[in-house]
Amino acid sequence: MIKSNIDTIIFDFGGVLINLNYQLTIDAFKELGIENFDKLYSQAAQENLFNDIETGTINSDQFVSGLLSYLPNGTTGEEVISAWNAMILDVPIKSIELLQSLKGKYKIYLLSNTNVIHLPYALRQWNLTSSVAIEDCFDHIYLSYLMGMRKPDAEIFETVCMIENLVPANTLFIDDSIQHIEGAKKCGLQTYHLVPGQSVSDFFS
Repeated sequence: MIKSNIDTIIFDFGGVLINLNYQLTIDAFKELGIENFDKLYSQAAQENLFNDIETGTINSDQFVSGLLSYLPNGTTGEEVISAWNAMILDVPIKSIELLQSLKGKYKIYLLSNTNVIHLPYALRQWNLTSSVAIEDCFDHIYLSYLMGMRKPDAEIFETVCMIENLVPANTLFIDDSIQHIEGAKKCGLQTYHLVPGQSVSDFFS
């Protein structure tokens, strides 16, 4: 149930509005030859290579080259990109319908840790579900790799609140990663942690 003082909702993207399965990417890279990929990357923690692409510090070619250095000779960049995108699944129509139902009642924002490789693929999945443009569902979209910062760092929450003139205590942030929830709480935002098996639509029903 949303508290009565809430006038703004900030949604995470992956794992909240679009379905993800991190294990599929872990398995795909293990098949390519990185046996310990789950040690390099997970929902909770990741090596600098992944942080760098999420903050736009490196481009897609540099990211792919970095991963190829872990892989057997002969592995192609296309195989790396396919494995990296394997985690991205479908966008439930209920997610889009929910956003449309909330627009006008609240200020609605998207705040996503994403990257130049994942985003186009995720948007294709969105467009397979609906003809409604993602831009039409939000007052603004904030993406880590374009902002040069990422969750759970305080800087990204403070920046969004400053740009949009948001009152943190009146702002609800919804995310599926507990470290991002904790980061938002430290900045004074109201939060809701979406747990595995729960859909964001359930929270609003």
